[in-house]
Amino acid sequence: MSATRLPGTPRLLRALNDRAALELLLERGPLTRARIGELTGLSKVTASQLVERLEERGLVARVGEQAGGRGPNAQLYAVRPGSAYVVGVDVGAERVVAACADITGTVAGRVEQSTKDTDDPVGVVHNAVVQAASSAGAELSAVRRVVLGTPGLVDPQTGDITFAFNLPRWHSGLLAALREDLDTPVVFENDVNLAAVAEAQSGAARGTADFVLVWVDAGVGLAIMLGGRLHHGSSGAAGEIGYLPVPGVPIPRDVSRRAKPAFQQLAGADAVRAVAAERGFATPDAAEQGVAAARAAEAVQAAIAAGEAGGPVLDELARRLALGVASTCVVLDPPLVVLAGAVGRAGGAALAERVQQEVAAITLVRPRVVSTGLTEEPILRGALRTALDAVRDEVFGSTVG
Repeated sequence: MSATRLPGTPRLLRALNDRAALELLLERGPLTRARIGELTGLSKVTASQLVERLEERGLVARVGEQAGGRGPNAQLYAVRPGSAYVVGVDVGAERVVAACADITGTVAGRVEQSTKDTDDPVGVVHNAVVQAASSAGAELSAVRRVVLGTPGLVDPQTGDITFAFNLPRWHSGLLAALREDLDTPVVFENDVNLAAVAEAQSGAARGTADFVLVWVDAGVGLAIMLGGRLHHGSSGAAGEIGYLPVPGVPIPRDVSRRAKPAFQQLAGADAVRAVAAERGFATPDAAEQGVAAARAAEAVQAAIAAGEAGGPVLDELARRLALGVASTCVVLDPPLVVLAGAVGRAGGAALAERVQQEVAAITLVRPRVVSTGLTEEPILRGALRTALDAVRDEVFGSTVG
């Protein structure tokens, strides 16, 4: 009996080959047709047809020549940067930062705006996205996706914000308003989750499929990466470790009020500054969240610089953080924990090593605990990466007519 022929198989193979070639061009830079054929295992004829197809669709372009032996120089091809753009946005309590990247991942435009004097989140995001695209030389119509990193909960079903303690003007229904206003796909994602995406791409968790990221900043948050994918939970609340009930602090019974949740009381920026001040490393008062996190980080850095004199500060912080890390790790048992945020970054290896030792002392699990491998704007980087992954799937996945 003859085998059943699968309809569309040549079309599927062409699509797979096209995608493989585009990924190679992104990873390795300009390549000749012959080199594309070698790296993909395609014949010279098939590789040439592939390049012609991608060139016709405006996805690749000739960018130079490569001198060889006899005969004419070989043409070099690269992904055409302007074939699509994305915008990533980091939304904080005091400011919004937006960056525009082309499809190769090159960031070509960046803007920063204050959110203190406005109650119009749609207007704030609109201006940030438009200005970021404009500074990158991109038309707004060429922006294929906008990903916003925001504090609080994002509903996995609707994609809308359901609870943002630090952003009282951000509310349910905002996502639809932004999509209508910008006329492009807009996605919300929790800011700490996006930091974990960036950490997995190019930070301390690179090459690790399972890990958790503990964000120690103005507040305390957690991102969970399992099998290389973010775990959001049924309501989007997975990782809201600030609400973890822990001993030693009052446990609020109504989370809708402005009272700080238990673990945040124990390990957030205000607590870090108090621990440091009690041991002689005081910093100036700071009402704003971003400034408070920076002050807490300064106190930790001063303790580290003081050597043995600062040891008690790091010991106490490690003891407190270990309560949250241990509670997480006895459930998930990840091989790696990354400490990030302003305080996690400032603590570096000195704090991470202490947390690792403390977790091992109070539980049966022994994850490796390290400090973040990123120094600048991890939330923004994660937003751009998330947007790029989606848009590349859309653009590169539709290369066969």
